[in-house]
Order: sequence, then structure tokens, then C-alpha cells
Amino acid sequence: MYVVFLGAPGAGKGTQAAEVAKELQLAHIATGDMFRDAQKKGTALGMKAKEYMEKGQLVPDEITVAMLLERIGQADCAQGVILDGFPRTLAQAEALDKALAQQKKAIDYVIYIKVADTELMKRLGGRWICRKCQTPYHEVASPPKVKGVCDKCSGELYQRADDVPETIKARLGVFHAQTAPLIDYYTKTGKLTEVNGEGGMTDIRKRILDAIKKGKPGRNR
Repeated sequence: MYVVFLGAPGAGKGTQAAEVAKELQLAHIATGDMFRDAQKKGTALGMKAKEYMEKGQLVPDEITVAMLLERIGQADCAQGVILDGFPRTLAQAEALDKALAQQKKAIDYVIYIKVADTELMKRLGGRWICRKCQTPYHEVASPPKVKGVCDKCSGELYQRADDVPETIKARLGVFHAQTAPLIDYYTKTGKLTEVNGEGGMTDIRKRILDAIKKGKPGRNR
């Protein structure tokens, strides 16, 4: 079974993908981790990707797709995978489908974790990081015992540039522009299910699992 998780920054996509993968005994492939692992192992594709990343350039789709196929071919992916972080654009989705088809494989389900922008702003805008140990905090969900001070190492907490309101709005704008065609594409293929990504983490996870187990696209609230 091959499942794609889509979701805006702050939607909880990565966390849910990892937990659902455990529940269904599937491999969880986060493209960022995949790049780092391939570079650490010194694979040919990993080194190619590193060249682009060190220049601050995006890794070409053909390299990313090739790395995904290489990763999917490993033993722990025998039962299937959950893809987290790819595809991000229509061109990537089409390239991935074409490459999988050549191996007589295909994406089975696409889970779109939908969260209102107002909620995403609250989630992302409240995030703080320790300068020393990088422990994350959240003003509402997981605040430190003392404001501005890390519980673990007493380091100073700071807010990343990515987490200030103006930057968050820009990030969400980019996400919607890139993802709207992608959602339309997967909807037309009959593979996309929109899941309500607001509420408790356990409730959201149950909605996702129900959607996958039912195997029918639609809305799951």
C-alpha cells in the first residue's frame, strides 16, 4: 500500500504520518530524512542531491523520484509506505506516478490533512526553540515552566524567522499555490480523502486510519 500525506506547515502531517505508519506497519518516508540518510551513506544519488543542496538549490524532481524508488525498494518497504513531504507540486506528482507505473506500482491513497489558516497561524506563531539544546516549545500546547527559559538546560528560548506572522502568511500562501493543483489532480484520480486536521491528535489519527481502512475517498470529519 502506497499512501501520500499532504498538509500545510503546522498541520501535523509529519507527526501523524509517523504514527499512522507504525499503526499500519508501513515504512514512513520523510523526504528530508531520506536526503540526509542517502548523503550519510554516500550513495550516488545522495551525493548528487548534496551538490544542489549545498548551493541552496532545489534538488531536481528526477533525482528525488529516483531516490524515492531506491528507498521504496528496500526491505522495510515490502508492506508499503507513507510518503511525507513529496510530492509537493503537480509536476512532482505526475513524475512520481509515471516512475511507479514503470514498476507496476501506484499511489493507493492520498490523505489531505486540512486545517484552517487561522488555526495554522496560532500553531506556528506560538512555537519557540531553545538556543542551546533545540528543544521545541509552544505557548499554548507545551509552554515552558518559566517564560523564555528552557526546562531542560535553562537556555534562552527564541522564535525562528519562519515562525513570525509575516513569514507564516507567506509560507501558507506558497503552500496553497503549489498544493491546489495537486489536490485537484488527486481528486480527479479518485484517490484523495480530505481529513479534518483540527482537534486532538488522537482524534485526528483515528480519522486518518478510518479513511485509509475504508479505502474510499471523500471527506472525513
